Order: sequence, then structure tokens, then C-alpha cells
Amino acid sequence: MADQPSGRFAIAAAKFNSEVVDRLIEGAMQGLRQHGVRESHIHLVRVPGAFELPLVCQKLADTDQYEAVIALGAVIRGDTDHYEYVCRGVTDGIMRVSLDTGIPMIFGVLTCQTEELALERAGGKHGNKGYDAAVAAVEMAALIKQMGRPEDQN
Repeated sequence: MADQPSGRFAIAAAKFNSEVVDRLIEGAMQGLRQHGVRESHIHLVRVPGAFELPLVCQKLADTDQYEAVIALGAVIRGDTDHYEYVCRGVTDGIMRVSLDTGIPMIFGVLTCQTEELALERAGGKHGNKGYDAAVAAVEMAALIKQMGRPEDQN
């Protein structure tokens, strides 16, 4: 690896659907460590559910302590329209935080039809999307650092 990450990374993770999310957290932690992030530079924050992720991501970004924030959760379709509202709110909210702050917000929220499909993406036959999110966080942090923040260019 050319450059080892020197900054801090945050993981905001939902408690709801913990069987899936806990596996995503394990994958993200493994991915960060394997890409040179020291354990002491990883901050994990748990929120009640996926819908609460955007606000906590915003608060983490506002501290200006993190090179990137990884949002992890699992929204699994049920019998009501709740799934659509939660998915849209989480997706739009995390994107808005990323654009408003300039700090990479990595979307590691699974939106699946069934718990089985979610588990396949949390360490099952489709890999671990938490790990993939961590790799994206390291890559984006390096890219943003390389590009420089607009306030640093004045």
C-alpha cells in the first residue's frame, strides 16, 4: 500500500436487524484494519435504526475529526410501505450529509427483500458489504485528501 491512512474513521451502525448489522460491523472493522487504520482510530457509534443514521452521520462529520464516515444498517422489506419511506429517507439523508460536509459518507445500508438476502451480503455468498464499505471509505478519504478541501486552496 502506498499511503497508510493516518486519520480517524467513524462507523455509524443501526442496532435494528442486529444479526445482519453486527456482521457488517465486523466486516468494516476488518476492512479498515487490513487497510492500515489503527484500531484506536476507529470510532463506532450505534443508533436505534437505519432512519437515525443521517443525523448521527451529520453530527460525526460536524466534529471534523474523521476522514470518512461509514453508515451501516439493514432495511428488510415487510408487509407495509414503511420499507420505502425508510430506504428513501436514509439514502437521501446520507447523500445530503456527504454533499453538505464534503466528508465522504459511505453508504453501507443493505436494502433487501428478505433477511436471507441481507445475510448473504453480510458475510455470506455475496461477501461482506461492510468490508466493501470500509475499503471505499479508505479510498475516498485518500482521494479527498489528494484533491484537497476547497478551503485549503484559498
